[in-house]
Amino acid sequence: MNGISLFYIAFAYVAVAIFIIGFLARVWKYAKTPSPLNITLTPGPTSTTGVVYRMVQEVGFFKSLFYSNRIIWLGGYIMHLGLALVLIKHFRFFFTPAPASLAWITTFEAYAGFIFLAPLLFLFALRLITDRTYYISLITDYGILALLMLIAATGILTKYYVRTDIIDVKAFVMGIVSFSPAAMPMDFIFILHFTLVMLLLIYFPFSKLMHAGGIFFSPTRNQADDPREVRHVTPWAVKG
Repeated sequence: MNGISLFYIAFAYVAVAIFIIGFLARVWKYAKTPSPLNITLTPGPTSTTGVVYRMVQEVGFFKSLFYSNRIIWLGGYIMHLGLALVLIKHFRFFFTPAPASLAWITTFEAYAGFIFLAPLLFLFALRLITDRTYYISLITDYGILALLMLIAATGILTKYYVRTDIIDVKAFVMGIVSFSPAAMPMDFIFILHFTLVMLLLIYFPFSKLMHAGGIFFSPTRNQADDPREVRHVTPWAVKG
């Protein structure tokens, strides 16, 4: 096994460890952050069941974004659908043999990368041409979109134009998963694609991408609108 393979095997373990530990640490921080005041975004649900239903709407359909900006909602929703298809498609690299339940994804496999890339380009362009969005955008916002676009583009290149031996790729990934490292395919585009994905994993816990976990701890959405029915008293205001 050559030095490049050894480097990327170690790189993969480090990237995954940073992602898992960083993600869990951020979620723990969110969970431990006190939220003593009822600051529900009204009109809001008045029961726990209603809160669950609201969260399903927010997580599954981006309800608030839909009502606030339907153009951004369209781009964001299609991008997330494309990402879901891409992730499901890549699950086959982690199983031998691949589960039969994933066979249906081959119907959409040819389009997954493009469904992911096209809305990313659209959202990037919106940040440049929409005055309000341009004004509030930070360099990190463009950076994460650029990273995701490069991942999508190199993935498409690997599949359609600079084909990498899929058997070698699966052997390499399965070797990492099973802690029985195998040689890495020596195709430049695949190496670039893999490098970008590992950089994304490392950056994820420290970026705005943590909204994937943080949304569940948003007090404006995970609280019931019941200040009239329940008196909410901060712990330090309670007299002994």
